[in-house]
Amino acid sequence: MHEKSGARPPAPNDIRLRKSLDDALTAPHWPEGFVMRLFEHRDAQALHALLEEVFNDGADGAFDDWWPRISGDAEFDPDLCFLVIDGKGLLAGAALCWTSGFVKDLAVHPDSRGHGIGEALMRHVFLTFRDRGAAHVDLKTNMVNNAAAFRLYERLGMIPIAWEG
Repeated sequence: MHEKSGARPPAPNDIRLRKSLDDALTAPHWPEGFVMRLFEHRDAQALHALLEEVFNDGADGAFDDWWPRISGDAEFDPDLCFLVIDGKGLLAGAALCWTSGFVKDLAVHPDSRGHGIGEALMRHVFLTFRDRGAAHVDLKTNMVNNAAAFRLYERLGMIPIAWEG
């Protein structure tokens, strides 16, 4: 899942999902050996590398093109970019969200999958946006190419909505 809401027409099997934040929300459980912290400017290259590794589609382009596009976006807020760091100090996962309550990117490094990092990040996103007064959180994913993520989002109570939101 990776791009801006409404940035381009949906591809086959793309779906927009929404989590209503008036539901009872569960606090995240961070796996042992991993810590969550907010993004800092010095993390930009590691975040770009993680997104390139996970999505492997070249859509973000070179760092020098990607970073100005992300950091200069009106919806970018570094306080809405959550990083999970492993015991070696490496970036294990990240959730990059837009201020509109849209999860632009959720990525977990292949070496760190299976620990519940993606679920914990999403639960943290839900609580953060609820605390900011948002009614819901949306994202876009692909049901076929990203089936594991789609199953996670379903388990978290996200439901399909129209593209227009």
